[in-house]
Amino acid sequence: MAPAEPDPAAAPDPFAALAHPAETDPAAAPPEPLASPRVVQDAHSGGESTLTVVVAFAANAFVAVAKSVAAVVTGSASMLAEAVHSWADTGNEVFLFVADRRSRRPADREHPLGFGREAYVWSMFAAIGLFAVGAGVSITHGIQELVHPEPASDFGVAYAVLGIAFVLEGISFLQASRQARAEAKKAEHDVLHHVLVTSDPTLRAVYAEDAAALVGLVVAFGGVLAHQLTGSPVPDAVGSIVVGVVLAVVSLVLVDRNRRFLVGEAARPETRSAVLAHLVTMPQVERVTYLRLEYVGPRSLYLVASVDLSGNEPEETVARRLDDLERAATRVPVIAGAVFTVSTPEEPSL
Repeated sequence: MAPAEPDPAAAPDPFAALAHPAETDPAAAPPEPLASPRVVQDAHSGGESTLTVVVAFAANAFVAVAKSVAAVVTGSASMLAEAVHSWADTGNEVFLFVADRRSRRPADREHPLGFGREAYVWSMFAAIGLFAVGAGVSITHGIQELVHPEPASDFGVAYAVLGIAFVLEGISFLQASRQARAEAKKAEHDVLHHVLVTSDPTLRAVYAEDAAALVGLVVAFGGVLAHQLTGSPVPDAVGSIVVGVVLAVVSLVLVDRNRRFLVGEAARPETRSAVLAHLVTMPQVERVTYLRLEYVGPRSLYLVASVDLSGNEPEETVARRLDDLERAATRVPVIAGAVFTVSTPEEPSL
């Protein structure tokens, strides 16, 4: 199961390893050369997110076919909007699966911070697709239906498909909710807040898209029912437009969150405070004058810090002590890489 977002208040303390770095003995033999802690070594774990995406893909693909058949049979504008919505979601799950897989590739010489941010690139493609295809087509068709209304028929088929779709979308949403609740509990967040701030774009996208799908199904049901009761296609067309507006809002939120992580999202203040608190308790650290924690992928933080080391030791010993600090930091699962430098005397403490 994928780990939760880092939270200093959660137990066990994810930053406890920082308080016990390896001690450096100047007389000891040089350690065996190891991979640099400044290079991202391990890709983030994404097993639970992969399952969430696969479940969503299967549900959306089946629902898309069923809605398409119902839209052709009934001629309902709301059903057509829902069919387009489901096809857009199905395509988006492919983008999200690619995002999850490619972002977990290990770092190389050309990419020392790894490929974690690819998750936000492919998730951005999915969000743009949801806006252009899902929202654009639904709103356009609804407006066309208002200008050139057409009667609908076989309402029973529409109701049956909407019911089946609600069950399948509900199963997908339950899987996304289960993952979100588990991670939110560890991070001591409420679920909606966690979904919005999490560094995992696949979880956020599936949760948001499934929630929008369930809202869209309720709107489509209302539009079809009003069409049947009144004989007017206007409520059905309005339902199509409403579905499109819901998709547009969701896609814009997803685009904005991916944009923020692509340009460099810093760790939340409580996470930064927890790391700072643990750094100053380390026996080798006198004080900390600079600290930067930035997401380089889902659940992956890169740490850069300037510290004033205790004592006044030779250059080689200082270098080894800084290396010890970096290795201690990267033993924390959410710290993907770390760089420590020596502070100058005039720099103020944090």
